[in-house]
Amino acid sequence: MALTGGCYCGALRYEAAGDAMMKAQCHCRECQYFSGGGANYFMILPEDGFTYVKGTPAQFTRSDLDKPVTREFCPTCGTHILTRLPDRPLLVLKAGPLDDAAAGYGGPAMAIYTVDQQPFHLIAEGLPQFERLPPRG
Repeated sequence: MALTGGCYCGALRYEAAGDAMMKAQCHCRECQYFSGGGANYFMILPEDGFTYVKGTPAQFTRSDLDKPVTREFCPTCGTHILTRLPDRPLLVLKAGPLDDAAAGYGGPAMAIYTVDQQPFHLIAEGLPQFERLPPRG
């Protein structure tokens, strides 16, 4: 699947290719910070299929965690583009900055970290839900 997207102000543009390994909405507290309070809609893609075609993102990695993720965002408008996972050749691409989120993302296949779900967070009826991560298998 070929995807394109960018930040709100246009300073960052990207292209991504590869099949999504997971599409979900995350309700963890960390995602609530980055989404402005709601669930975070994302897909996990192979890192080697992603490239910035315009601009250079700012990065943030917490220094107080054992295996922190690295978040990339627009240094001008602050749009959160993706999260890089430590020690894994995968990235977590946010659905919001996609040029065509309906076609490129389509919707979540599950809701994760519902242990932190707020009363105002909505989860579609019938969507599989997990208090943390789904079991691997």
